[in-house]
Amino acid sequence: MPRIIKASALLIGMALVLAAEVRITTAVAATDVVTYHNDVARTGQNLTETLLTAATVTSSIFGKVRFFPTDGKVDAQPLYLSNVAMPGQVARNILYVATEHDTVYAFDADKATVLWQVSMLGTNETTSDGRGCSQVTPEIGITSTPVIDRSRGLHGVIYVVAMSKTASTYVQRLHALDLTTGAELFGGPKNIQATYPGSGAGSSMGTLTFDAKQYEERAGLLLLNGKIITAWTSHCDIDPYTGWIMSYDASTLAQTSVLNVTPNGSRGAFWMAGAGPAADPLGNIYLLDGNGTFDTSLDASGFPLHGDFGNAFLKVSTSSMTVVDYFATFDTVAQSNADKDLGSGGALVLPDLIDSTGQVRTLAVGAGKDAHIYIVDRSPNQMGKWSGSSNTSTRRSPAR
Repeated sequence: MPRIIKASALLIGMALVLAAEVRITTAVAATDVVTYHNDVARTGQNLTETLLTAATVTSSIFGKVRFFPTDGKVDAQPLYLSNVAMPGQVARNILYVATEHDTVYAFDADKATVLWQVSMLGTNETTSDGRGCSQVTPEIGITSTPVIDRSRGLHGVIYVVAMSKTASTYVQRLHALDLTTGAELFGGPKNIQATYPGSGAGSSMGTLTFDAKQYEERAGLLLLNGKIITAWTSHCDIDPYTGWIMSYDASTLAQTSVLNVTPNGSRGAFWMAGAGPAADPLGNIYLLDGNGTFDTSLDASGFPLHGDFGNAFLKVSTSSMTVVDYFATFDTVAQSNADKDLGSGGALVLPDLIDSTGQVRTLAVGAGKDAHIYIVDRSPNQMGKWSGSSNTSTRRSPAR
Protein backbone atom coordinates (compact mmCIF):
# COMPACT_ATOMS: atom_id res chain seq x y z
CA MET A 1 0.00 0.00 0.00
CA PRO A 2 1.34 3.47 -0.75
CA ARG A 3 2.25 5.62 2.23
CA ILE A 4 0.48 8.98 2.38
CA ILE A 5 2.67 11.98 3.07
CA LYS A 6 1.02 15.32 3.73
CA ALA A 7 3.22 18.26 2.74
CA SER A 8 1.69 21.17 4.62
CA ALA A 9 2.03 24.54 2.91
CA LEU A 10 5.41 23.64 1.45
CA LEU A 11 4.50 25.25 -1.84
CA ILE A 12 4.94 28.44 0.12
CA GLY A 13 5.81 31.78 -1.45
CA MET A 14 2.21 32.81 -0.89
CA ALA A 15 0.45 33.31 2.42
CA LEU A 16 -2.06 30.49 2.12
CA VAL A 17 -2.65 27.99 4.88
CA LEU A 18 -3.33 24.93 2.77
CA ALA A 19 -2.20 21.35 2.66
CA ALA A 20 -1.49 18.96 -0.16
CA GLU A 21 -1.60 15.18 -0.25
CA VAL A 22 0.82 13.15 -2.31
CA ARG A 23 0.78 9.34 -2.45
CA ILE A 24 4.25 7.84 -2.65
CA THR A 25 5.80 4.46 -1.95
CA THR A 26 9.06 5.42 -0.27
CA ALA A 27 9.82 7.60 2.73
CA VAL A 28 11.51 10.93 2.08
CA ALA A 29 12.61 13.33 4.81
CA ALA A 30 10.78 16.64 4.75
CA THR A 31 12.72 19.86 4.19
CA ASP A 32 12.38 22.65 6.73
CA VAL A 33 11.17 26.04 5.54
CA VAL A 34 12.60 28.50 8.07
CA THR A 35 12.65 31.79 6.15
CA TYR A 36 11.04 33.67 3.28
CA HIS A 37 11.60 31.81 -0.01
CA ASN A 38 13.59 28.99 1.62
CA ASP A 39 17.04 30.58 1.98
CA VAL A 40 18.80 33.87 2.73
CA ALA A 41 19.52 34.40 -0.98
CA ARG A 42 15.69 34.31 -1.49
CA THR A 43 16.01 31.89 -4.41
CA GLY A 44 12.86 29.97 -3.50
CA GLN A 45 14.55 26.74 -4.58
CA ASN A 46 14.22 23.46 -2.70
CA LEU A 47 17.08 21.27 -3.87
CA THR A 48 15.86 18.28 -1.83
CA GLU A 49 12.38 18.18 -3.39
CA THR A 50 11.54 14.70 -4.68
CA LEU A 51 7.78 14.39 -4.07
CA LEU A 52 6.36 16.86 -6.56
CA THR A 53 6.83 15.11 -9.88
CA ALA A 54 4.73 14.64 -13.00
CA ALA A 55 3.71 11.25 -11.63
CA THR A 56 2.51 12.52 -8.25
CA VAL A 57 1.00 15.89 -9.13
CA THR A 58 -2.17 14.68 -10.82
CA SER A 59 -5.79 15.63 -10.35
CA SER A 60 -6.67 12.26 -8.81
CA ILE A 61 -4.21 12.36 -5.91
CA PHE A 62 -3.06 16.00 -5.49
CA GLY A 63 -5.09 18.75 -3.88
CA LYS A 64 -6.27 20.40 -0.70
CA VAL A 65 -6.90 17.96 2.11
CA ARG A 66 -7.58 20.29 5.01
CA PHE A 67 -7.93 23.89 6.15
CA PHE A 68 -6.06 25.48 9.07
CA PRO A 69 -8.38 28.12 10.59
CA THR A 70 -6.88 31.30 12.07
CA ASP A 71 -8.21 34.40 13.84
CA GLY A 72 -7.13 36.89 11.16
CA LYS A 73 -5.67 37.42 7.71
CA VAL A 74 -2.44 35.64 6.90
CA ASP A 75 -0.09 37.92 4.95
CA ALA A 76 3.19 36.40 6.17
CA GLN A 77 4.51 33.24 4.56
CA PRO A 78 3.84 30.18 6.76
CA LEU A 79 6.97 28.31 7.88
CA TYR A 80 7.46 24.57 8.40
CA LEU A 81 9.62 22.35 10.60
CA SER A 82 9.83 18.59 10.51
CA ASN A 83 10.32 16.24 13.45
CA VAL A 84 10.22 18.85 16.22
CA ALA A 85 10.87 17.31 19.65
CA MET A 86 7.99 18.50 21.85
CA PRO A 87 8.60 18.28 25.63
CA GLY A 88 6.72 15.28 27.00
CA GLN A 89 5.22 14.47 23.60
CA VAL A 90 6.09 12.68 20.41
CA ALA A 91 7.99 14.59 17.74
CA ARG A 92 5.76 16.65 15.43
CA ASN A 93 5.84 18.19 12.00
CA ILE A 94 4.80 21.79 12.69
CA LEU A 95 3.39 24.59 10.58
CA TYR A 96 3.96 28.08 12.01
CA VAL A 97 1.47 30.75 10.97
CA ALA A 98 1.33 34.45 11.93
CA THR A 99 -1.78 36.61 11.48
CA GLU A 100 -2.73 40.25 11.19
CA HIS A 101 -4.63 39.73 14.46
CA ASP A 102 -1.22 39.51 16.15
CA THR A 103 -1.41 35.78 16.81
CA VAL A 104 1.24 33.14 16.15
CA TYR A 105 0.05 29.54 15.73
CA ALA A 106 1.91 26.26 15.85
CA PHE A 107 -0.19 23.67 14.02
CA ASP A 108 0.38 19.95 13.88
CA ALA A 109 1.01 19.84 10.13
CA ASP A 110 -0.34 16.30 9.82
CA LYS A 111 -3.48 16.60 11.96
CA ALA A 112 -4.26 20.34 11.63
CA THR A 113 -4.64 20.60 15.42
CA VAL A 114 -3.34 23.62 17.33
CA LEU A 115 -0.28 22.75 19.42
CA TRP A 116 -0.09 26.29 20.79
CA GLN A 117 -1.15 29.81 19.93
CA VAL A 118 0.01 33.03 21.53
CA SER A 119 -0.98 36.67 21.13
CA MET A 120 1.64 39.35 20.59
CA LEU A 121 -0.65 41.97 22.15
CA GLY A 122 0.31 43.60 25.42
CA THR A 123 -2.07 44.39 28.27
CA ASN A 124 -4.99 46.56 27.11
CA GLU A 125 -3.63 46.64 23.56
CA THR A 126 -5.36 46.04 20.24
CA THR A 127 -3.99 45.47 16.79
CA SER A 128 -3.25 48.59 14.78
CA ASP A 129 -5.97 50.05 12.61
CA GLY A 130 -5.22 50.40 8.89
CA ARG A 131 -3.73 53.89 9.46
CA GLY A 132 -6.01 55.38 6.82
CA CYS A 133 -4.53 53.08 4.20
CA SER A 134 -6.38 50.44 2.19
CA GLN A 135 -3.37 48.18 1.66
CA VAL A 136 -3.53 46.20 4.93
CA THR A 137 -7.04 46.16 6.37
CA PRO A 138 -8.98 45.97 8.60
CA GLU A 139 -6.12 45.58 11.08
CA ILE A 140 -2.33 45.46 11.16
CA GLY A 141 -0.60 42.95 13.40
CA ILE A 142 2.04 40.67 11.90
CA THR A 143 2.62 41.37 8.21
CA SER A 144 6.20 40.25 7.58
CA THR A 145 7.34 36.64 7.33
CA PRO A 146 9.01 35.51 10.58
CA VAL A 147 12.28 33.61 10.67
CA ILE A 148 13.24 30.45 12.57
CA ASP A 149 16.50 29.35 14.21
CA ARG A 150 16.28 25.71 15.28
CA SER A 151 19.67 25.82 17.02
CA ARG A 152 19.11 28.72 19.41
CA GLY A 153 17.69 28.43 22.92
CA LEU A 154 16.56 25.16 24.48
CA HIS A 155 14.12 24.17 21.73
CA GLY A 156 14.71 26.66 18.92
CA VAL A 157 13.26 30.13 18.28
CA ILE A 158 10.84 31.84 15.91
CA TYR A 159 11.37 35.62 15.57
CA VAL A 160 8.36 37.84 14.83
CA VAL A 161 7.74 41.58 14.42
CA ALA A 162 4.27 42.70 15.54
CA MET A 163 2.44 46.04 15.51
CA SER A 164 -0.18 47.05 18.11
CA LYS A 165 -1.60 50.09 19.86
CA THR A 166 -3.09 51.45 23.07
CA ALA A 167 -5.56 54.26 22.34
CA SER A 168 -3.55 56.49 19.95
CA THR A 169 -0.11 55.18 20.92
CA TYR A 170 1.37 52.71 18.42
CA VAL A 171 4.18 50.25 19.06
CA GLN A 172 6.32 47.85 17.03
CA ARG A 173 7.98 44.95 18.85
CA LEU A 174 10.45 42.17 18.09
CA HIS A 175 9.47 38.86 19.70
CA ALA A 176 11.50 35.66 20.15
CA LEU A 177 9.24 32.66 20.86
CA ASP A 178 10.11 29.14 21.93
CA LEU A 179 9.29 26.81 19.05
CA THR A 180 7.67 24.20 21.28
CA THR A 181 5.64 26.39 23.68
CA GLY A 182 5.37 29.91 22.23
CA ALA A 183 6.91 31.37 25.40
CA GLU A 184 8.78 34.66 25.10
CA LEU A 185 12.57 34.26 25.25
CA PHE A 186 15.64 36.44 25.84
CA GLY A 187 13.77 38.99 27.96
CA GLY A 188 11.49 39.83 25.05
CA PRO A 189 9.63 41.36 23.50
CA LYS A 190 11.82 44.28 22.48
CA ASN A 191 10.29 47.64 21.52
CA ILE A 192 11.53 48.84 18.14
CA GLN A 193 13.13 52.25 18.66
CA ALA A 194 15.86 54.07 16.76
CA THR A 195 17.47 57.41 16.01
CA TYR A 196 19.80 58.45 13.20
CA PRO A 197 21.63 61.68 12.28
CA GLY A 198 19.86 63.63 9.56
CA SER A 199 17.71 66.55 8.53
CA GLY A 200 15.20 64.50 6.55
CA ALA A 201 11.44 64.18 6.82
CA GLY A 202 10.23 64.15 10.41
CA SER A 203 13.62 65.13 11.84
CA SER A 204 14.19 67.48 14.76
CA MET A 205 17.42 69.35 15.48
CA GLY A 206 19.46 67.14 13.19
CA THR A 207 18.06 63.80 14.38
CA LEU A 208 15.61 61.37 12.83
CA THR A 209 13.52 59.38 15.31
CA PHE A 210 11.72 56.18 14.31
CA ASP A 211 7.97 56.73 14.80
CA ALA A 212 6.23 53.37 15.17
CA LYS A 213 2.88 54.60 13.84
CA GLN A 214 4.40 55.72 10.52
CA TYR A 215 5.95 52.38 9.65
CA GLU A 216 5.15 48.76 8.97
CA GLU A 217 7.41 45.74 8.71
CA ARG A 218 6.43 44.24 5.35
CA ALA A 219 9.79 42.78 4.31
CA GLY A 220 10.44 39.27 5.61
CA LEU A 221 12.87 39.01 8.51
CA LEU A 222 16.44 37.96 7.76
CA LEU A 223 18.58 35.91 10.16
CA LEU A 224 22.23 36.33 9.20
CA ASN A 225 25.36 35.67 11.25
CA GLY A 226 23.48 35.82 14.53
CA LYS A 227 21.62 39.02 13.67
CA ILE A 228 17.94 39.66 12.91
CA ILE A 229 17.67 42.22 10.09
CA THR A 230 14.50 44.31 9.67
CA ALA A 231 13.67 46.76 6.87
CA TRP A 232 10.75 49.17 7.18
CA THR A 233 8.10 50.63 4.92
CA SER A 234 5.30 53.16 5.33
CA HIS A 235 1.52 53.08 5.01
CA CYS A 236 0.40 54.26 1.55
CA ASP A 237 3.19 56.85 1.34
CA ILE A 238 1.79 58.71 4.36
CA ASP A 239 4.42 61.35 5.16
CA PRO A 240 6.70 61.84 6.97
CA TYR A 241 8.81 58.74 6.59
CA THR A 242 12.29 57.69 5.51
CA GLY A 243 14.17 54.42 4.85
CA TRP A 244 15.15 52.45 7.97
CA ILE A 245 17.16 49.21 8.29
CA MET A 246 17.81 47.81 11.78
CA SER A 247 19.78 44.90 13.19
CA TYR A 248 19.20 42.99 16.45
CA ASP A 249 21.23 40.37 18.30
CA ALA A 250 19.45 37.03 17.93
CA SER A 251 20.45 35.91 21.45
CA THR A 252 19.66 39.07 23.43
CA LEU A 253 17.31 41.09 21.16
CA ALA A 254 19.60 44.07 21.75
CA GLN A 255 19.74 46.49 18.85
CA THR A 256 23.18 46.26 17.21
CA SER A 257 23.02 48.76 14.35
CA VAL A 258 20.77 51.20 12.49
CA LEU A 259 20.94 52.62 8.98
CA ASN A 260 18.74 55.22 7.35
CA VAL A 261 19.13 55.38 3.56
CA THR A 262 17.36 58.74 3.08
CA PRO A 263 18.57 60.59 6.18
CA ASN A 264 18.49 64.04 4.59
CA GLY A 265 15.55 63.48 2.27
CA SER A 266 12.18 61.80 2.43
CA ARG A 267 10.48 58.48 1.68
CA GLY A 268 12.73 55.76 0.23
CA ALA A 269 11.35 52.90 2.37
CA PHE A 270 11.38 49.14 1.73
CA TRP A 271 8.14 47.70 0.30
CA MET A 272 9.59 44.79 -1.72
CA ALA A 273 6.23 42.95 -1.99
CA GLY A 274 6.94 41.21 1.30
CA ALA A 275 10.30 39.78 0.16
CA GLY A 276 13.08 39.72 2.72
CA PRO A 277 16.51 41.28 2.27
CA ALA A 278 18.67 38.86 0.25
CA ALA A 279 22.14 37.94 1.49
CA ASP A 280 25.32 36.84 -0.28
CA PRO A 281 27.95 34.47 1.19
CA LEU A 282 30.08 37.43 2.35
CA GLY A 283 27.39 38.85 4.63
CA ASN A 284 26.21 41.67 2.38
CA ILE A 285 22.48 42.20 1.92
CA TYR A 286 20.58 43.44 -1.13
CA LEU A 287 17.40 45.48 -1.04
CA LEU A 288 15.29 47.46 -3.51
CA ASP A 289 14.52 50.88 -2.10
CA GLY A 290 11.19 52.54 -2.91
CA ASN A 291 10.33 55.96 -4.29
CA GLY A 292 12.18 58.71 -2.46
CA THR A 293 14.98 61.26 -2.49
CA PHE A 294 18.03 60.38 -4.56
CA ASP A 295 20.96 62.82 -4.55
CA THR A 296 22.06 63.30 -8.13
CA SER A 297 25.11 65.20 -6.85
CA LEU A 298 27.71 62.49 -6.29
CA ASP A 299 30.91 62.39 -4.28
CA ALA A 300 34.28 61.32 -5.68
CA SER A 301 33.37 57.65 -5.22
CA GLY A 302 30.08 57.99 -7.09
CA PHE A 303 27.84 57.89 -4.01
CA PRO A 304 25.00 60.35 -3.31
CA LEU A 305 26.57 63.39 -1.70
CA HIS A 306 24.05 63.62 1.16
CA GLY A 307 23.57 59.89 1.65
CA ASP A 308 20.08 59.70 0.12
CA PHE A 309 19.55 56.47 -1.86
CA GLY A 310 15.84 56.63 -2.70
CA ASN A 311 14.64 54.35 -5.54
CA ALA A 312 17.85 52.32 -5.82
CA PHE A 313 19.17 48.76 -5.75
CA LEU A 314 21.32 48.67 -2.59
CA LYS A 315 24.18 46.54 -1.34
CA VAL A 316 24.55 46.94 2.42
CA SER A 317 27.38 45.54 4.54
CA THR A 318 25.95 44.02 7.70
CA SER A 319 29.31 44.27 9.47
CA SER A 320 29.43 48.07 9.10
CA MET A 321 25.73 48.65 8.32
CA THR A 322 26.57 51.00 5.47
CA VAL A 323 25.71 51.14 1.78
CA VAL A 324 28.84 49.80 0.07
CA ASP A 325 27.53 49.78 -3.49
CA TYR A 326 24.33 50.55 -5.39
CA PHE A 327 22.61 50.89 -8.73
CA ALA A 328 20.07 53.55 -9.68
CA THR A 329 18.39 53.93 -13.06
CA PHE A 330 19.32 56.96 -15.13
CA ASP A 331 15.76 58.24 -14.69
CA THR A 332 15.45 57.43 -10.99
CA VAL A 333 14.17 60.89 -10.01
CA ALA A 334 11.46 60.82 -12.68
CA GLN A 335 10.50 57.29 -11.62
CA SER A 336 10.07 58.38 -8.00
CA ASN A 337 8.05 61.42 -9.01
CA ALA A 338 5.73 59.18 -11.04
CA ASP A 339 5.51 56.55 -8.25
CA LYS A 340 7.03 54.11 -10.73
CA ASP A 341 9.69 53.00 -8.35
CA LEU A 342 12.15 50.13 -8.39
CA GLY A 343 11.36 49.16 -4.79
CA SER A 344 8.02 47.46 -5.42
CA GLY A 345 9.74 44.09 -5.84
CA GLY A 346 12.33 42.09 -3.94
CA ALA A 347 15.96 41.20 -4.61
CA LEU A 348 17.36 37.74 -5.34
CA VAL A 349 21.01 36.68 -5.04
CA LEU A 350 21.80 34.26 -7.85
CA PRO A 351 24.11 31.28 -7.36
CA ASP A 352 27.53 31.82 -8.89
CA LEU A 353 27.37 31.35 -12.66
CA ILE A 354 30.07 30.57 -15.24
CA ASP A 355 29.80 32.50 -18.49
CA SER A 356 30.82 31.37 -21.98
CA THR A 357 34.43 32.49 -21.38
CA GLY A 358 34.73 30.44 -18.18
CA GLN A 359 34.56 33.48 -15.91
CA VAL A 360 32.60 33.17 -12.65
CA ARG A 361 29.82 35.76 -12.39
CA THR A 362 28.38 36.82 -9.04
CA LEU A 363 25.03 38.42 -9.74
CA ALA A 364 21.84 39.65 -8.11
CA VAL A 365 18.52 40.40 -9.77
CA GLY A 366 15.60 42.70 -9.00
CA ALA A 367 12.62 44.34 -10.65
CA GLY A 368 10.04 47.04 -9.97
CA LYS A 369 7.19 48.99 -11.50
CA ASP A 370 8.97 49.97 -14.72
CA ALA A 371 8.58 46.36 -16.00
CA HIS A 372 12.32 45.82 -16.46
CA ILE A 373 14.47 43.15 -14.81
CA TYR A 374 17.81 44.49 -13.59
CA ILE A 375 20.81 42.19 -13.19
CA VAL A 376 23.69 43.63 -11.18
CA ASP A 377 27.25 42.49 -10.63
CA ARG A 378 27.89 41.80 -6.93
CA SER A 379 31.67 42.14 -7.30
CA PRO A 380 33.10 45.06 -5.29
CA ASN A 381 32.10 48.42 -6.79
CA GLN A 382 30.56 46.87 -9.90
CA MET A 383 26.81 47.35 -9.38
CA GLY A 384 26.79 50.38 -11.65
CA LYS A 385 25.93 53.32 -9.37
CA TRP A 386 24.19 56.21 -11.18
CA SER A 387 24.59 58.02 -14.48
CA GLY A 388 22.14 60.64 -15.70
CA SER A 389 22.43 59.49 -19.30
CA SER A 390 22.22 55.69 -19.34
CA ASN A 391 22.27 52.53 -17.24
CA THR A 392 25.94 51.68 -17.62
CA SER A 393 28.91 50.64 -15.46
CA THR A 394 32.56 49.81 -15.94
CA ARG A 395 31.65 46.20 -16.78
CA ARG A 396 28.48 46.95 -18.74
CA SER A 397 26.43 45.77 -15.80
CA PRO A 398 23.65 45.93 -14.79
CA ALA A 399 21.79 45.24 -18.00
CA ARG A 400 18.09 45.39 -18.60
